[in-house]
Amino acid sequence: MNSWLYRALGWGVAIYAIMYLAWSGLVIYGYSLGFLSLAIRLAILFGITSLAAKSLRLMDWKDILPYSVVWALTAIVLDAIYLVPFAGWALYGTWSVWLGYALIVVFPLIRPYLRARGNQRLS
Repeated sequence: MNSWLYRALGWGVAIYAIMYLAWSGLVIYGYSLGFLSLAIRLAILFGITSLAAKSLRLMDWKDILPYSVVWALTAIVLDAIYLVPFAGWALYGTWSVWLGYALIVVFPLIRPYLRARGNQRLS
């Protein structure tokens, strides 16, 4: 297997695991519903996907895109393995689930833009 695929799958599993732990913690402590829960989950997702994109050391969103697509596909497969047995295949009929997968693809693509803005401020 190519090293890029190892990095893509590794970060895909890491992103999934961190989001799964975050969701579990919110459920355990009774914060799984509402705007606060959504804001926390979005912040964690943005943070971990940005970290993953930064670790790639790529400068252009077009270079990051294949990785982020693999990360989303990894989440889809892991949901099939871990969530479908409990929630059923109807899980994939929920628009918010697909929005989550889309954000896994889109959030890392913002990283080069943020890097460019930071470099402009330093100039």
